Amino acid sequence: MQFEVKALRGKEGVASLLLEAASAGDATRLAQNQGYSVLSAKPKNPWPGWMARRGASFPLLLFSQEVLALLDAGLPLVEALEALAEKEHRNDSRKILAQVVARLYEGQTLSAAMEQFPEAFPTLYVATVRASEKSGALSEALTRYIGYQTQLDVVRKKLVSASIYPALLMGVGGLVTLFLMGYVVPRFSVIYESAGNDLPWLSQLLLSWGKLLANHGAEVLATAILLLGGLIYGVSRPSVRRWALALLWRIPAVGERMRVYQLARFYRTLGMLLAGGAPIVAAMERVAGLLPPLLRGQLELAANRIKEGRVISESLEHNGLTTPVAVRMLRVGERTGGMGQMMERIAAFYDEEMARWVDWFTRLFEPLLMVLIGLVIGVIVVLMYLPVFELAGSIQ
Repeated sequence: MQFEVKALRGKEGVASLLLEAASAGDATRLAQNQGYSVLSAKPKNPWPGWMARRGASFPLLLFSQEVLALLDAGLPLVEALEALAEKEHRNDSRKILAQVVARLYEGQTLSAAMEQFPEAFPTLYVATVRASEKSGALSEALTRYIGYQTQLDVVRKKLVSASIYPALLMGVGGLVTLFLMGYVVPRFSVIYESAGNDLPWLSQLLLSWGKLLANHGAEVLATAILLLGGLIYGVSRPSVRRWALALLWRIPAVGERMRVYQLARFYRTLGMLLAGGAPIVAAMERVAGLLPPLLRGQLELAANRIKEGRVISESLEHNGLTTPVAVRMLRVGERTGGMGQMMERIAAFYDEEMARWVDWFTRLFEPLLMVLIGLVIGVIVVLMYLPVFELAGSIQ
């Protein structure tokens, strides 16, 4: 989740940073690694992500594409930013661009100007721009970031599209089950109440639930609302999410896929920073916030080994941040000197592997889910009509 950090650094005064981290302590350490003295750190939004405002966010990817197009057309950086500020129709975005231009006229670098607006320019983006300022290759840095963000969006869209149909099935199945259990079963329970204990045990259990709803529907509804509210509140807490993720990581098949997905993000981000000229240890500190807590400690140990003079591939392998394929590719990158490009290739390999696994999983999971929902609804219907069958048999 994102944390708003108030901090001091040198003569810059109080700065507001927006950092991605698992907890306030991790956000504080990330800011301290960048040379800040932290004053406070608090979550940007305590509610779940689906309740957060999304429409007012700064269009960073579109901004990068437009700046790159203007720079390639021959415009100086300041004129390109002024042109984008003039055409921007959203007041918040226009104000941010105007203030960035004002700071450039004051003599600040682009990265220093962007760093003062963490709500628009995340730490990773600022680090990419800062690395390009040393080599004078801003266009190349923007191109790398656009490719990086585009690829992340492709992976995210694949995961979202793969989950739409199962979510729809579960939603429809849940609504049908809720209708049966909340409306149909209570009415059947009134009809069968006079049958006494001659009903099958499972039918008695189902009809007892129906009588409970018929007699205490308001209390059951209030209890359900309280449980749902407690679930939503629990999901919004970082500690609960970490606990749930830790449980998922212990499931062999699911945990390994989650690890591969996180490693793909890690290698893609680290590769982009290395290709832009960032030092390896500083780049690893920048990307630490992208990893879950289970891998963040391993990354810190790997960075310490690199500081001691160990090679990158051996350090990452020793701390469980590689796969057999990744280790071999990293060694090739060390021999050729193209570590940044090699890490991006590793991320692409992981992305293709994840896409194949998601496709296989959805092909298997969707029919199994349909069968499960059909069984649940079918069992409820059969248990409701079983007394009718029993009654018909006794009449005969």
